[in-house]
Amino acid sequence: MKILLVGATGTLGRQIAKQAIEEGHDVRCIVRNPRKASFLQEWGCELTKGDLLSRKDIGYALQDIEAVVDASTSRPDDSKSIYETDWDGKLNLFNECEDQGINRIIFLSILLTEQFRNVPLMDIKFCTEKLLEKSKFNYTIFKCAAFMQGVIGQFAIPILDSQAVWMSGTPTKIAYINTQDMAKIIVASIDNQDTFKETLPLVGPKAWDSNEIIKLCEKYSKRKAKVFRVADFILKATQSAVSFFQDSLNVSDRLAFAEVTSSGKELNADMKKTFSLLNINVQDMTSLESYIKEYYDQILKR
Repeated sequence: MKILLVGATGTLGRQIAKQAIEEGHDVRCIVRNPRKASFLQEWGCELTKGDLLSRKDIGYALQDIEAVVDASTSRPDDSKSIYETDWDGKLNLFNECEDQGINRIIFLSILLTEQFRNVPLMDIKFCTEKLLEKSKFNYTIFKCAAFMQGVIGQFAIPILDSQAVWMSGTPTKIAYINTQDMAKIIVASIDNQDTFKETLPLVGPKAWDSNEIIKLCEKYSKRKAKVFRVADFILKATQSAVSFFQDSLNVSDRLAFAEVTSSGKELNADMKKTFSLLNINVQDMTSLESYIKEYYDQILKR
């Protein structure tokens, strides 16, 4: 199929692009800075410069497109708020799809959006889910947890370098998933009609809390972690302080997301339906333990 991929330069987006090309799809990526996205072109993707806040850019990018995969979210360094970048951008994208008769949309959301409406990113994801559910699109919504790649920066590298690992709130179990596994599942759903008008979980094989992850990192790095715990009220005070300044609004929105990851509410779900619809074997999914072990094995050899 001819696919428009939104968010192609992100951690997940680039894996979707690579997997889709390997599966034989034609992939067009709408990017704000083509120079920074040149690696996508080297893989075989077509690039078009554009911004979701411009209906004209989106209209141009959607020409001859059969399906849209939306893996985008605003970046921490964006000057505009998440509501402007993500919500207004999504409305532009979906309205333009409707005008051009494009019915197939895959949207990447987050687990438990309905329980954290006070967190801007979760609120936008929740509203987008509801917008798609009420639409005439043949949508598939994937509700995700967190990437295994994020564990490396948050835990594995600091522990290896004898740096501090910062933690806050109640240890929350999260079913981390490898973005390569995610990409295979997402791409498999593109032309699978059994996934039309479905909301499916997309998580890893097991949920881990931060204390368990630290023990894994200590085991395979053979280093002792230096853990520093930050009181919740400090994060909330910081969020309130930066929200006074226009240039810091996006930072405030990101800090608010810490409420999700330190809430104690498990970010996990039963993947049986997802595996069944897409004929995926759970044994093919990467475990967090093997992921961390492989990372340290490669680093320590060097």
